[in-house]
Amino acid sequence: MIKRRPASTRGHADYGWLETYHTFSCGDYNDPDFTGFRALRVINEDRVQPAMGLGTHAHQDMEILTWVLQGGLRNRDSRGHGSTIYPGELQRVTAGRGVSHSEFNVSRDDIVHFLQIWIDPNENGLEPESEQRRFTIHDRQGFMKLLASPDGRDGSVRIHQDVKLYTTMLTPGEEILTTLPEDRYGWIQVARGVVEINGVRLGEGDGAAISDEQSLHLRAPDHTEVLLFDLA
Repeated sequence: MIKRRPASTRGHADYGWLETYHTFSCGDYNDPDFTGFRALRVINEDRVQPAMGLGTHAHQDMEILTWVLQGGLRNRDSRGHGSTIYPGELQRVTAGRGVSHSEFNVSRDDIVHFLQIWIDPNENGLEPESEQRRFTIHDRQGFMKLLASPDGRDGSVRIHQDVKLYTTMLTPGEEILTTLPEDRYGWIQVARGVVEINGVRLGEGDGAAISDEQSLHLRAPDHTEVLLFDLA
């Protein structure tokens, strides 16, 4: 079964410096029908105006993944660590027992467009830490590339939960076949473009919950980028 979450039904807020869309309940947006899916708690699609950003704020007991689609996002935390995330780079922050950080658009001319994902960890009170890896277009084109996993295999970032995150980029007419193990669940999020998954058409910003579907056939009518979560 594939249950679509249309982009147009997401939570939305525009603060001038930030425009954000919430797939699941987050902050002031509360939707009792979409409070998360399995261990997946938040998928926010954010656009931050040039030279703007979010000042120092705190997180605790959450795995935070940031995937940039356009521009560059500078991140600095209370441990003195800082980096800039560009397209094709995934950053993982384990908030653990508590960490504060800030996030700013590095450009004075262009927006930064990114997805921020929160996943419940498998235990609370972990030591705060971060990790960032780059994945080339070649790695992702026409192939389900593993970005994050519990054991960090195949060059993925390591997350403290039984979740695997994959991505692929597809050209118009391209098709791929992937699988979900038995008794696993999936969530697919369309970062850009359009994709058909087992005949269900999803547009940009759409998401979908997947259950009882071991074989997943993806076809792209357009240039497409998707994220696929494999969840316990």
